[in-house]
Amino acid sequence: MYKTIEDEVLRKSAPAKLKAEFLQHEFDRLRSFCVLIYIASIAIWIAYDLILSFIGGQPFTWLSLVFIGAFATFVIVLRLIRDARHFQTLNLLFVFAMAFGTRLLTEGLPDDHQPGWLLLAASTTLFTASVLPLNRWSFFAAQIVTWSFLNPFYNTDLGHMELRGVMAISYSAFICGLTIYSFLTLRKAKLYNFIMSKLLLDQAYIDTLTEIPNRRSFMTRANQHLNKVPRENDHYLAMVDIDNFKKVNDVHGHDIGDEVLKRIAQDIKSVMTRHEYARLGGEEFAVYLAGARREDAEALAAELCQVVREQATRYPVTISIGLARVLDGDTLNQALVKADEALYEAKHTGKDRYTFHQ
Repeated sequence: MYKTIEDEVLRKSAPAKLKAEFLQHEFDRLRSFCVLIYIASIAIWIAYDLILSFIGGQPFTWLSLVFIGAFATFVIVLRLIRDARHFQTLNLLFVFAMAFGTRLLTEGLPDDHQPGWLLLAASTTLFTASVLPLNRWSFFAAQIVTWSFLNPFYNTDLGHMELRGVMAISYSAFICGLTIYSFLTLRKAKLYNFIMSKLLLDQAYIDTLTEIPNRRSFMTRANQHLNKVPRENDHYLAMVDIDNFKKVNDVHGHDIGDEVLKRIAQDIKSVMTRHEYARLGGEEFAVYLAGARREDAEALAAELCQVVREQATRYPVTISIGLARVLDGDTLNQALVKADEALYEAKHTGKDRYTFHQ
């Protein structure tokens, strides 16, 4: 089964919306790692500055302090941002500052030393970019910025046709190819793993027919609200059942019954969108209203009954709703039993109504 799902995922191209969701997920998961990479990059740049100060005979100047201050600002901003799209721009600016600062450092070196240090700096920058949660345009833009500033042939005595020049070209091509391949391969593998995880999670927690959460999802989410301390206002649990649903199946067939289930699920989703809702099984649904007052629960139940009743369709149905207040100390199963008792009362006092558990 896993192999079948995997083959299905590999055959399809991920939509842009899913890629954006994946990128945001990766950035949220790796934000601390990004901060660590930035700090390590700054430390390497400072060490690079100190080494070149001795080799090139150029002292540690105020300009170095300006760059270090700018780098520290990037780290602070990185810790504050939450949107992956903003990180793409921030990282490009960070690479620009790093590459520009490094180029200025190498200007004071002897001509025969500059190409080697520029290649070393370029390879370090590109490898760092390849492991960060970047999208394609940001990564390739970082490549362009890096080689624009750290080109070992620009303003140096290195010739393209001499031995050192050919070696520099070969090394540059190797670094470019390796980092691009690593970035694209890792990104593709992570993206497919994300899609697989999301797909399997959806199958585990989403009802396949109605495309709303299933019982497992509801029990998990409702328990989280139930166990939250302190509680916000009261909590209510609603059980929703389609009236005379067996008759719908017997008269019109199960295909029509499925259409009715999907329609009721969408009605519940539209009315109860701020609360936890799910299909528990068959024609039974549940809603957990956390932080609601009694009049709120009553108004929502009345609205849902009205929406279902007045919906223009070839196969009209009504629903009954049982409501129970979730008391301190109640378990979720106890609350479900009370709501089910209230639903039983609504069913046997005329249907198409809601009833509170006494």
